[in-house]
Amino acid sequence: MEKITPIDIQHKSFKKALQGYDRAEVDQFLDELIETLEDDAQHRVALEAEIADLRERISHFKAMEESLQNTLVLAQRTADEVKASAHKEADLIREQARMAADREMAGYNDAIAEVRREHQRTLEAGERARSELRNLLMTHLALLDRSGGTAAPATPEPAASTAAQEAPVQEPLPHTETTRIVVS
Repeated sequence: MEKITPIDIQHKSFKKALQGYDRAEVDQFLDELIETLEDDAQHRVALEAEIADLRERISHFKAMEESLQNTLVLAQRTADEVKASAHKEADLIREQARMAADREMAGYNDAIAEVRREHQRTLEAGERARSELRNLLMTHLALLDRSGGTAAPATPEPAASTAAQEAPVQEPLPHTETTRIVVS
């Protein structure tokens, strides 16, 4: 069946019969029908234009959506790369700090070992000095014992005090600083 257009209705003619319809009434109905069909056709054209516009907008929005999805994927990938890079950099900084701390600790350990060695040398030198002093004192005691033990009395006797007054003054022997030594 073929579609009827408003132009088909306008040009349609009917046969005349004796008992037919009122011609004016049929013409008026046909005019209303034509007008309605024309309005519907214009409305359909407008709707089709709107549909075309909406389809175009939909395709535009789909393109935007695809672009946004691509951008989002790229942003996510970039964020992941930045995050991974930051983790690598943090690991590198931690490793460098650990290595620096290890070097510093090794330096401190070396310094401690050197201080301990120096302390040991000092203790050994002190022990040698004590031993040498003990030997020196023992040698002096032995010399004193050999000389017969005739040491000058600690307190002068009265007769000796006058002799000491008459005796010429002797120059004191040169000496170094007196150090009190305690031998354990």
